[in-house]
Amino acid sequence: MQTGRVQQTLAGCIERTGKSLHSGKVSTVKLWPGFAGEGRYFDFRSNVIPASIDYATESPLCTTLRKDGYRISTVEHLLSALEAMEVDNCRIEIENSDPEDDDHVEVPIFDGSASEWVKAIEQVGLKVATDECGQSYERMAAHVNEPVHIRKNGSVAAAFPSPEVRITYGIGFPQAPAIGYQCLSSAPFDSSYYTKQIASSRTFCLYEEVEKMRNLGLIKGGGLENGIVCSASKGWLNPPLRFHDEPCRHKVLDLIGDLSLFARFGSQGIPVAHIVVYKGGHALHADLARMLSASI
Repeated sequence: MQTGRVQQTLAGCIERTGKSLHSGKVSTVKLWPGFAGEGRYFDFRSNVIPASIDYATESPLCTTLRKDGYRISTVEHLLSALEAMEVDNCRIEIENSDPEDDDHVEVPIFDGSASEWVKAIEQVGLKVATDECGQSYERMAAHVNEPVHIRKNGSVAAAFPSPEVRITYGIGFPQAPAIGYQCLSSAPFDSSYYTKQIASSRTFCLYEEVEKMRNLGLIKGGGLENGIVCSASKGWLNPPLRFHDEPCRHKVLDLIGDLSLFARFGSQGIPVAHIVVYKGGHALHADLARMLSASI
């Protein structure tokens, strides 16, 4: 259905360089204005990988896009910011600082939130996106008309009919009392709410799982400067939190990024629905996006 506005893109170029979370290597991202109808896509070594659920593959602790042997990891925070800030069309050029990594690159983590991307988008601004002939396109949005849900290993993700975008998210970490059980519900969900309540929430982990994750080759670039760490016995190791329920809010940030992969041809990625998730993760988010995609 029509949203009542035309598709948008960036008013200028954005360039940011930083360390990645899992590989620990440095990469540079350049965001370029895109043509109307192109949507969001990555350009890695002249290989185009659309930011689409069709190219999402399961990977530990992040969302990865794969096409023709090339992989781009930890795309969720960047895509979350682009979706929430209504950047419908964008060319995302990304490159490694290490020339030996010719088939894999990871988006920088910065402080573990989407704040760096949101600030950059606000600084450069937005403009109406047009195609190569100068024509603008209507921004469309999918509406959920019948409930859909998926369950997996005690987790659930669902989408219910709603006149507006709403998100309800719950998490449970009984092994870490400082986190415990948290729930966040937003109505309605829009760019203003995202900027003030979601974008600055940082990724988090349990201290007792750090060694295990590093033995698996993960979070090599992780530290107290790019995430919040909670100990089961000692609580938060690098307070203060930005919100009392910052872990739950970060899960919403991830969800927006993962559901943005539902977008097609510059349309809205988040479907107009009440999205409800409990104990979710990137794989479950992607499964919900695939289920929604298969229903249209």
